[in-house]
Amino acid sequence: MFDSLTSVLLLLTSSVLAIVLFRALRLPAMLAYFVVGVLFGPFALNLLPSTETGRHVAEFGIVFLMFSIGLEFSLPKLYAMRKTLFGLGGAQVFITLGVTMLLSWLVGLSLPTAFIIGGALTMSSTAIVSKILIERVDLNSRHGRLSIGILLFQDLAVIPILVLIPALGAHSSSLGTALGLSFVKSAVLLFVLFKFGKTIIGYWFSLVAGQRSRELFVMNVLMVTLLLAAATKLAGLSYALGAFIAGMLISETRYRYQVESDIASFRDILLGLFFISVGMLLDFNYLLNHVGLVLALLVGFVLFKAVVIAVLTRFSGFETGVGIRTGIILAQAGEFSFVILALGLEQKLIGGNELQLVLAASLISMVIAPFIIQYNGRIARKLVKSYSRNSSQVAEELVGVSKGLKDHVIICGYGRSGQYLGRFLKEENIPFIALDIDPTRVHDAAIAGQHVMYGDAGRRIVLEAAGGARAKALIVSYSDMRASMKVLHVAQESYPNLPVIVRTYDDADMDTFRDAGATEVVPEVLEGSLMLASHALVLLGVPLNRVVKRIRLFREERYKMFKGYFRGVTDTNIADAQQIRLHSVEINKNSYAIKLRLDHIDLKRFNVDIQLMRRPNMLEDIAPRGDITLVDGDVLVLLGLPDDLVAAEIYLISGQ
Repeated sequence: MFDSLTSVLLLLTSSVLAIVLFRALRLPAMLAYFVVGVLFGPFALNLLPSTETGRHVAEFGIVFLMFSIGLEFSLPKLYAMRKTLFGLGGAQVFITLGVTMLLSWLVGLSLPTAFIIGGALTMSSTAIVSKILIERVDLNSRHGRLSIGILLFQDLAVIPILVLIPALGAHSSSLGTALGLSFVKSAVLLFVLFKFGKTIIGYWFSLVAGQRSRELFVMNVLMVTLLLAAATKLAGLSYALGAFIAGMLISETRYRYQVESDIASFRDILLGLFFISVGMLLDFNYLLNHVGLVLALLVGFVLFKAVVIAVLTRFSGFETGVGIRTGIILAQAGEFSFVILALGLEQKLIGGNELQLVLAASLISMVIAPFIIQYNGRIARKLVKSYSRNSSQVAEELVGVSKGLKDHVIICGYGRSGQYLGRFLKEENIPFIALDIDPTRVHDAAIAGQHVMYGDAGRRIVLEAAGGARAKALIVSYSDMRASMKVLHVAQESYPNLPVIVRTYDDADMDTFRDAGATEVVPEVLEGSLMLASHALVLLGVPLNRVVKRIRLFREERYKMFKGYFRGVTDTNIADAQQIRLHSVEINKNSYAIKLRLDHIDLKRFNVDIQLMRRPNMLEDIAPRGDITLVDGDVLVLLGLPDDLVAAEIYLISGQ
C-alpha cells in the first residue's frame, strides 16, 4: 500500500487523465471519477485504501452538492413551475418510488432496504440532462422544460428522503414513532430557520462582506454551511439537509452569486472525492459474475421510468411524442442515487449483493444515457407516427405564412434583439418572418399580428418552410454560440448563397462564425463600447463630426461589410457619390501590371488599397501579399474613393 503523498498523487494524476479522456468522449466528468474509484478500489487493483477518514472527507462532497442545489432554489421559481413541478414531477416520484418499493418487498427485501432502492432508482441525473439539453439547444423546447421541471421536483424529493433515512436507521421498536419524530424535528427546524434565519444570515453576511476580504468571505460560507449541517446532524437528521437549508437561506440574499462562484472549486473537488468513494464500493467481480441480473435490472428500471414519465406527460395534456422524448431523457439514475445509497450504507440499511446490484445498474445507466438521449427525437418519431405528422404540420403552417413572401428576411430567435430588428424592418417595409421555440413568446407576438412562428431554425425542414430558398437574408439573433452554429451549418448546407448575419456577445467568436460561412458577425459588447465611446467623446467636447468619423473608421476596420461596396449604374444618389467603395480591375496580358510583384505596385499615391485578389484557377480569394506576381486573368479588388479608383485602374492598365 502507498503512503499518503503517493496515494494523493496517484489520485490526482488518474483523475486528471480520466477527465480529459471522458471530456473528449463527451461524457460527464462525474463518470470519470467513478471509473477511478472502481479501478483503484479494494475490489479491483486495490491501490487506494478505503479508510474511515477518506469516507468522512468524501461526505463533504454531499454537503456541498446539497448546498449548491439549495442555492438554485427560490420560492418564486418554484411557484412559476408549480404545475409541472408538483403535478408531473410529484406523480413521477411517488409512482416510481412506490412501485419499486413494492417489487423489492415482494422479492423478500425489508421495507427500509426497499425504500433505499426505490429512492435511488427514482432519481435522474441533473448534470447529464442539463448539459445535453444545453448543447442541443433544447432547454426551451417542450420536452426540455418538462424534463427540467421533473428534475427540480426530484431534487426537492431528496429532502424528505434524507430525513427518513436516519429515522429508518435508528432501528427503533416503533417505526411510526421514529418517522413522526423525525418529521416534527424537521418541521420545527425549518420553521425556525426560515422565520429568523434569512434576517440573521443577511445581516451576518453584510458584516463579513464589509471587511472586504475574500478569504474571510469564503471561510464564512464554509462555516455557515457546516454549522447548519452539524445542527441538523445533532437533531438526529441528515447533515445534507442542513447544507440544503443553508443554500436556500443564502439564495434569498444579495450574496448568492458571489457565494456560488467562491465555492465552485471546493464543491467540484469534494464531489469528485465523493464519486471516487462511491466507485470504490462497486465490486467489479460481482458485476462480471452477475451481468445478466444487472442488465435485467438496468433494462427494467430504465424502461419503467421512461414509460411512467411518457404516460404522465400524455395525461398532462402533451402529445405522446413529447412524453416519449421526456421519458427517454430522464430514464437514467442520477447523482442523488449515489447519495441515497451512500447514506443507506452508512445507516446499515443496505449492503451486500443488493447494494452491488443497484450500484452497478445505476452506474451503467448513466454511462449509456448521453448516447441514448441524443436520439430521443428520432426514437419518438419512429414510435409515434403522429409526432412526425405534427412536425410536418408545423412546417405546413410555416409554408402557409411564408408562401406569399419573396426577398424577405428570416429572423432566427425573436427575443429582445430579434424584436428590435423586426421593428426596423417593418418601418422600412421589408417583409420578414421570425422563428422561435418559446411558445409563450410566439403566442403573444402572433396575437399582436407579427409574422412569428414556432419552429427550431436549426432544422432543415423549418428553414425550408420559412422560405429559405426565396429569402434575401438570414439573421441569427441567438446569444448562444452553439445555437447559432447549428443554424449556420444548416443554412450553409442548404442555401450556400444566402447572406447570413450572426449576433454574438463579444468578438471572441467572430472568426469562428466567419469560417463557418457567416457573411457578417455583430458583437454586442463591441457595439456597446462604440456607443459608450461616442457619447463620452461628445460630452468631453470632441466635435460631433470627428466622433462620427472615428466610429466609422473603427467599424470599417472591424466589419468587412462597411469596407466599401461595388457601385452599380442604378446608384445615382449625389450624396453618395464620394463615399468609399470597392472596384474590381482585371489584369490581362496587355496590362502594365502584368508580371509585376504586388510590392512593386504603388497604389498608396492614389489613396487606394488592395483588399484582395482572385485567380481564375483558384476557388478562394487570395490575401494580397507583396511576393505575389500578377499573371493574366488575375482580378484585384480595390478600395477607395471613386476618382482615386479611376486613377489607380488607369495606372494598372496603362502605367500612366
